Parts: sequence; structure tokens; C-alpha cells
Amino acid sequence: MEKFTKLVSTAIPLNIENVDTDQIIPARFLKATNKKGFGDNLFRDWRYTQAGEKDTSFVLNNDSYTGSILIAGTNFGCGSSREHAAWALSDYGFKVIVSSFFADIFKGNSLNNGLLPVQVSEAFLNRLFELTNADPNVNFEINLDAQSLSVLDTNESEFFEIDPYKKLCLLNGYDDIDFLISKKETIKQFEISRA
Repeated sequence: MEKFTKLVSTAIPLNIENVDTDQIIPARFLKATNKKGFGDNLFRDWRYTQAGEKDTSFVLNNDSYTGSILIAGTNFGCGSSREHAAWALSDYGFKVIVSSFFADIFKGNSLNNGLLPVQVSEAFLNRLFELTNADPNVNFEINLDAQSLSVLDTNESEFFEIDPYKKLCLLNGYDDIDFLISKKETIKQFEISRA
């Protein structure tokens, strides 16, 4: 995985609550086991009409909004446990998803795939929507080490929680196997001391 320390980016606001994994990546696109290409069908039924044309009213099709941060409504990632939802968001180019609540399985799948779910208060989430709606070019900074999300244009910020082990893995670009490999010498020395 890619190391994650700090990210400065604009954001795309998706002010919709209870977005489930089937809306993130519809089941009919789950035919591959390779993580590449899922971003093409991210929010497919919202991004495109039945005729296959881009729906210009959907925020991801609005050229005013860019960035690798998705600001989402509360209860993001509910529904089934499909890991493909995290794959699709990452493949599209998102590095951070901000919400006031994430479904547990989605949160775990995201962290396991290098996608950082940042959970903020409902009031701060509403403020982020307000800021991005007023100015699509507002810049945000996510500092994983400090566990903070800051609005660079206004100096507003909020602390977020993250599991210490997952934080360590993201900072170092580790998946679970990489973490174990990083402890190889320590494990080896422990085994020698027990012999």
C-alpha cells in the first residue's frame, strides 16, 4: 500500500445519507477479483442515465468539484460487506472519505485498502458541506499523525479517532502481511530466546 501521512486537497461533497455499498458499486459489476477498473462504475446508477449518458446533476459529473476527498452524508457504506466498495472509491482516486458515521465493515475494508475513513461530528460535517457548496476550491488538510482534519482557508479543524494499529499501517504503507514482515527480526530474536 501507499504510505499516508498528510493530504491537502479540495473535496467532492456527496450530501446523501445512508449510502449503501450497492449504490457505491452495484452488484452487477462485481465480476472481477482484480482491484483495478472498479472506479469506472463507482456510483454507476447515479453517475449515468439508463441510456448510458452522464447525469450532469450528479456531483461527480460536476467539473467544479475535484479532489481526492469525498465528503459524504452520515451512515456511509452501510449494506453488504463487499470490499469492492472500498476498491471502487480508491480506484476512482479518493484517498479519504469524511462522514459523521461509517458502517463498521466498510470502515474496516477501507482501512485495509489504504482508504482513510475520517469520522467527524455531525456539526463539523454540516460545516464542511456548507464550505464546499459555497466554494468548490476550498482546501482541506488531513494529517494522519495528528489525527486532524483542517480547513486551510478558515483554520477550522477537528480531531478524529483511528485504531492505533491501522494508523501505524497507513503511516508505513503496510497491509497486515507487510506489518508482520516488518517484525521479522523481532520475531526471530524472540524465537531464539525461547529455544
